[in-house]
Amino acid sequence: MQEEMNSIKLTQFAHGGGCGCKIAPQVLKEILHNHTMPIDNPKLLVGNQSNDDAAVYDLENGTALIATTDFFMPIVDDAFTFGSIASANAISDVYAMGGKPIMALAILGWPVDKLSTSLAQQVMDGARAVCKAAGISLAGGHSIDTSEPVFGLSVNGFVSIDCLKKNNTAQEGDVLFITKPIGVGILATAQKRGVLLSEDEQILIHQLKQLNSIGYELGKIKGVTAMTDVTGFGLLGHLIEMAEGSGLSAVLNYNQLPVIAAARNYLQQRIIPDATYRNWNAYSSSVAFGTGVNVMEAFNLLPDPQTNGGLLFSVNENSVAEVQELLQKNGLNNFIQPIGTMIVKEEKIIRVEA
Repeated sequence: MQEEMNSIKLTQFAHGGGCGCKIAPQVLKEILHNHTMPIDNPKLLVGNQSNDDAAVYDLENGTALIATTDFFMPIVDDAFTFGSIASANAISDVYAMGGKPIMALAILGWPVDKLSTSLAQQVMDGARAVCKAAGISLAGGHSIDTSEPVFGLSVNGFVSIDCLKKNNTAQEGDVLFITKPIGVGILATAQKRGVLLSEDEQILIHQLKQLNSIGYELGKIKGVTAMTDVTGFGLLGHLIEMAEGSGLSAVLNYNQLPVIAAARNYLQQRIIPDATYRNWNAYSSSVAFGTGVNVMEAFNLLPDPQTNGGLLFSVNENSVAEVQELLQKNGLNNFIQPIGTMIVKEEKIIRVEA
C-alpha cells in the first residue's frame, strides 16, 4: 500500500492544479453576469456585489460572520501535502478579511475507480493537520465520486466589524505590501513537467502550506485600509481588483517585488503555466509599463497564478512603521518594504515602474 502511495502522482490525474485551475477571468465575468436584482439584506456587509474574498454577515453584536469556500485539483503529487495546501489556501480567505477562522467543512471529489481510498484518507489527514495548526476543527463535509481529484474547504470565521478588511477600500496615497514572494505557479508547473529540482520543491511546498494568519493581526491596525490574498489571478489581477474597486490606480514598483529566485531559472526554460496567458489576456489592457522594466519577465511573473499566495494590503502612510514592526515580529522581515502606491485614477489601472 505504501509503495502505491509513493508511486502515484496526483497531478497526472488533473488537467489543472491549485488556484491555476480557476476559470479564466473573462469567462468568470460572463458566468457571473446577471441583471436580476439582489435581495436587499442590510446585514450582508460583503456579498457578491464586489470581488472580495469571502461573504460577511453582521451578527448585530459588533461581530460579523465570515463565510468562504475554496477548492481545486492537485498542485502537488503527494496526497497529504495536497490536503494541507488546499486547506491553508481556503482558510486564507478568512485571514484576508481580517478575521479569525473558527470551523471548516471538507469538500472532496475523488475518482474512486482510479485512485485508492487510502490516498483520499491522506488528503483528509493533511487537511486536519493544517486545521489543527489554525486552531480550528474540521467538523464535517461532503464527498462525491468525480473524474478528477478535487479538494478544499468551506470555512467560517469571526471578525470584529471595526477590524473588517475589504479589498475595495484603499485610499489615495496608501502604500502597498505583500507577505509572500510570487512565482509558485511557475514552480508548480515545473513539478508537473518533472523538471523541478528537489531543493526548489521544498521551497514550493513550504510556501504553499504556510498559513496567512498575520491577516488577523493586520486587521487590528486601523491604518490597514484594504486587504486581499493573491491567488489564481496573480498579483496583477488581484491588484487590479483592489484598485478598480477603490476607484483608484496603482503604481507597482517592479524591482521591489519579492520573487522566488528559482522561478526566474524556470522561466529561462520557458516553463509558464497556461493560466498565466489567460490572466494576461484578461488584464493586459489595464497595464502600462515604465522605462527600465523587464517587460517580458513581468509578463510572466505578474499574472503568474498563485496558490495560497501572500496577503496584498494597502496602508495609510501614517501606519507604515506600525505595520513594518508587526511584520518583523512575525518573522516576515523580507516583506517590510512597500511594493507600490495607490494613486488617483489614471487611464491605466496599473502602472509598472522599475
